[in-house]
Amino acid sequence: MDGRQDSLLIRQVLPRTEELPGGAVRAWAPAKINLNLLVGPVRPDGYHELDSYVVKVTLYDRIDLRRRDDGRIRLQCRGFDCGPTEGNLAWRAAQLLATGRDVGGADIELLKQVPPGRGLGGGSSDAAAVLSALNGLWGLRLAGAQLADAAAALGSDVPLFLGPAACRMTGRGENVRPVNVQDFWAVLVLPELHCETGRVYRAFDTIARSKAKQLPPELVTEEPPSRWRHRLRNQLAAAAETVCDGLADLRRRLAAAVDAPVCMTGTGSAFFVLCDDLPEARAVHAAVPPDLPADRLIVRRNPW
Repeated sequence: MDGRQDSLLIRQVLPRTEELPGGAVRAWAPAKINLNLLVGPVRPDGYHELDSYVVKVTLYDRIDLRRRDDGRIRLQCRGFDCGPTEGNLAWRAAQLLATGRDVGGADIELLKQVPPGRGLGGGSSDAAAVLSALNGLWGLRLAGAQLADAAAALGSDVPLFLGPAACRMTGRGENVRPVNVQDFWAVLVLPELHCETGRVYRAFDTIARSKAKQLPPELVTEEPPSRWRHRLRNQLAAAAETVCDGLADLRRRLAAAVDAPVCMTGTGSAFFVLCDDLPEARAVHAAVPPDLPADRLIVRRNPW
């Protein structure tokens, strides 16, 4: 399997976890989209101040976890490229949770279906799913605040995946509070382009060095997306287009083809079009140019 998505498949809601034979656990790690993403200047700690409404969607990595008795933590990966084991967030999450504890070890089998380098948060979601699943599998009984601290140590986006289905994320990403977002469908467009996060932020600093962050008005997300999707902004989009060849042209072609705002998630390269219902999502999906060099999926707001 090379990780590519079936463009005709409508992604359905899956459970957070499932029990497998022999005491193993299967965890589903959802992708996210940044409905908006506002970025402030670099803080003294080296991070940027962020303000973003973030929603999980029904595109998942699958993670199977089984206990070991020899203290080792082993990772097997299929699907999209997971990178070296030592840098993989799922493996690092397990190592962090095991540090200083007699837990026996674990086998982790990761089916990577959320493509990396698209701003969908797949690696961060994997880490959060592993923390939560191993907390139960190893019988650690760690409180939510302890898991949140571990998540923050792994990366800025990890805590939000332990939180609500929709949230407003501030600080460097560690401050998460729930928000109400109307149920929606969306068409995800996934180019064969990889946006490296560090390069995008460095380009942003060059482009927007003299600009102060403008805090957004509260999004009225309890209404259907068609009433507020035109207000969404991602302040990293221009920076992503300067460092990722072909991204600007792809966005222009997509925007010319569909009758709704086209937004980028995270640091790119994935785009999304919010829709009020499934018929609208089908219409948008059909309008995407067939020769566009990108996968396209219909997803829904994830309920957990």
